[in-house]
Formats: sequence, structure tokens, C-alpha cells
Amino acid sequence: MIYCVEDDGGIRELVVYSLRNTGFDAEGFESGEPFFKALKNGGAPELVLLDIMLPGEDGFAILKRLRSNPDTRDIPVILLTAKNAEFDKVSGLDGGADDYVTKPFGIMELISRIKAVLRRSGGRGETGDGEKYSAFGIVLDARKHIVTADGEEVGLTLKEFEVLRLLLKNRGAVITRDTLLERVWGYDFDGETRTVDVHIRSLRRKLGDSGKIIKTVRGVGYRIED
Repeated sequence: MIYCVEDDGGIRELVVYSLRNTGFDAEGFESGEPFFKALKNGGAPELVLLDIMLPGEDGFAILKRLRSNPDTRDIPVILLTAKNAEFDKVSGLDGGADDYVTKPFGIMELISRIKAVLRRSGGRGETGDGEKYSAFGIVLDARKHIVTADGEEVGLTLKEFEVLRLLLKNRGAVITRDTLLERVWGYDFDGETRTVDVHIRSLRRKLGDSGKIIKTVRGVGYRIED
């Protein structure tokens, strides 16, 4: 099930109709209130499409509520926004969104991004490689999808988890921003390497002192010390 929270009735109906015709179960909501009622009564969906500009609670506030609740914090979220400002995109990603799509968008592009996020979340398609990676107090269990730092579990978004896994898997090697975009997001992000930087910054903060092992290679990308 995919939930679409969008106050524009035309867009909401088109998205839900297209998802259903593509083989997904989908429901639409015009604001946060009916959306959270559905979460309470119907359980967690595979993914949420979340508009930023909503009546009442905006998308950022709804995203914050989702990420602060243990029952909903791991639900993949794609933001739908008419805003082009980098600040809004960065704010959404830093707040835990897995992706964003700027309006106006093509339905096929949206569905492609949904499938990419679901593949990486294990909702459909490929799952983790079942291996464990560790370095300097950080342990990542790909099968259980758990990360600990100095023995304490760390709550990461899907993209943060995948970025960390790629860096740990290639410990000692420099991973370029373009490679991270391609391998983690699965498609061209039109050179918006700021997306990678935001996730790295968030990773370092959440990992605490252990986050210092993620080193910046200026002008190239990132690596974890060998």
C-alpha cells in the first residue's frame, strides 16, 4: 500500500489512479489528519508520498512525526514539492525524507523513483546482502538492517543506511559523490551532489564520535579510514 498525502485533488487522484494501474495498492489523503487516522487504523504503508504545502500540518511537520515514532520511522517517504529552492530540498532530506520530486513531475518518473526507493527498502525487489561490516566501533548488519555505534543502536534513514553500507563495504577507498548518487539513489540526480553532502553530515551527527571515521576527500567524495 502506498499513501499519497496531497491537498490538490487533481494531482492526488492522478497519482492514485496511476499507481493502481501500475499494480500498486494506493490511497489518497488531502491533509495530515485523515492520513494519521489511516495509519492508526490500517497499519503502515510500504511508502508515503508527502506534499510539503498542506493545510494544517505541513509536510515537514508530518515527516518529523513519522520519524519520531518507532512504529513509523522506517517508512520510506518521498516528498512532493512545488518549491525549487535548495533549502527546501535539503531540509526535507535532512529531516529524514528518502527522496523528493519537484512539481510539475511526470508520472512515469514518479513511479520510477517509487520503485527505486522500494527496492532499497526491501519493499519490492532486491534486499540486503546479508553481510556485516564494521569499523572503529561501527557495526552494520545488512540482513537485520541495524547499525550500532559503540554498542548503541543508531536510527538511520534508508538512504543514510545505504550510504554507510557502501562506504563500509569499500573501506579505505574513495567513493565519489557521483558514484554514491548512482549506487544509492539509482538514477541521475543532475549533479545535485549537495544531496550526498547532506546525508553524510546527518550520518556523522547520528554516529557521534564514531562518525569521525567518514573522511571528506576534497573535490572528490568520501571514504572510511582503513
